[in-house]
Amino acid sequence: MPLSGALERHAAQNPENPAFHLDGRVLPYGALAATARRLHAVFSVLAPEGQSSIGPENRLIALVTGNHALFPAAFAAATSGNMCAALIDPHLPEAIRQRLLDKINPDLVVTAEGADLCVSDPKRGAAEIVAEQAQATDPALVEGQADAPFLIVFTSGTTADPKPIIRDRRSWRISLATGAPFFGITAQTSTYAPGPLAHGLALYAMTECLLAGATFHSTRHFDTRAAQETIRQHAVERLVLVPTMLRRLCERAPLEEVAAITVAGAKLTAGDHALCGRHFPRAALREYYGASELGFITVTAPDDAASSTAVGKAFPGVAISVLDAAGTPMPAGETGTIFVESPLIATGYLGAGDGAGLARFGALATVGDLGFLEADGTLHLLGRAGGMVLSGGNNIYPSEVEAALQSLPLVRAAHVFGRDHADLGSELVAVIEPAASGLTAETLMAALADLLPRYKQPRRLWLCAKMPTTPSGKVEAKTVRQWVAEESDVLEPLR
Repeated sequence: MPLSGALERHAAQNPENPAFHLDGRVLPYGALAATARRLHAVFSVLAPEGQSSIGPENRLIALVTGNHALFPAAFAAATSGNMCAALIDPHLPEAIRQRLLDKINPDLVVTAEGADLCVSDPKRGAAEIVAEQAQATDPALVEGQADAPFLIVFTSGTTADPKPIIRDRRSWRISLATGAPFFGITAQTSTYAPGPLAHGLALYAMTECLLAGATFHSTRHFDTRAAQETIRQHAVERLVLVPTMLRRLCERAPLEEVAAITVAGAKLTAGDHALCGRHFPRAALREYYGASELGFITVTAPDDAASSTAVGKAFPGVAISVLDAAGTPMPAGETGTIFVESPLIATGYLGAGDGAGLARFGALATVGDLGFLEADGTLHLLGRAGGMVLSGGNNIYPSEVEAALQSLPLVRAAHVFGRDHADLGSELVAVIEPAASGLTAETLMAALADLLPRYKQPRRLWLCAKMPTTPSGKVEAKTVRQWVAEESDVLEPLR
């Protein structure tokens, strides 16, 4: 990945320029490069030989810092030379974090130690504290091999333990080189992405900015009031958000200085588009559809009409096919499995997979998502194959029902799934976070009747005052389904 060279160049040319803002603390490019050099030197001393799950030729560095002011320095150090970074969210339950560490068996683990970072060797018990460096005294960062592993990220784990996905540098180098001109990112493009840096959306946005020599704004915890103050105080021009964050920001006063908004992680509704237009009147809104395993797949244009299923056209360099079970291309408008042919596809899962997720068929790859293509190349996303519900002989995609529910002003968030039913095979049920008090089943179903046929409408409904979410902002499906199964008092039966 070209990040090492870019940081060295920016540090030499503009050492005082701000690279990274986090809750009032600023890391300039000079200090960023110097701290990354120091960390890389410590990594090399504490782990002179590779003993991790990725083999002896590379050093695997687990970053468990969360959103920390020195995270970009740790990331740069852990992806330069023969290093490979594995990102683990410290907000995961301790038992899950330990299982992930056991699975990848890293050479070193980096954690937050107040304003500093702690680098530890879990095998030998050695550790060293690294503080922000004002001046560079260690050797410069070096680029790694294009085909060598440089990054392990984990799936969001809404229904099971996250799975480690491993990438080589080439896939990100191509993606970043293509994305910078496509999204219009320059050294003057200040970006605010408040999501977890252990997840792809915010991590990628940070990397885009650092490569360009721009300023990136992050935060330890997303708060709408603090976010609005950050955007205004620093004249932030670009936001990178998940839909829930966009909706929260739209609850506050308009922000006319924002020129671009990129949204991923879930589909925006027509109501979201209208809200965004009112609160960010100058912003060009783009949604992109992708997967951790596949990279970018499609991107919408700012003038595309709002749609509950359309996710735009292919990202530059990506070819999309919709195939049936026999591998035959489906006609326009007919639903099948979405396949991509792309240089952005990940190497695969680390270790044995679970039989779900990424699958390859020659040059084509899929994660099992279902959808259809229009004649003009617009892709519509309907859901994951394993998530389809067969109820009373009808095929129902829960994501379509969720999109319909979330398009209603009555609903803030929804999770839809199937439960075993003696007569129907499965019955469709929904848990809903209302946008206001006083929501009734009659009001909700009357509004839903205009959007969905009767067989796609949930047979059982529960209200949840606040949906549980993953660190990446998605509804935590495992918890919601467990609440339903246990008839938890957290839920209020609505129908």
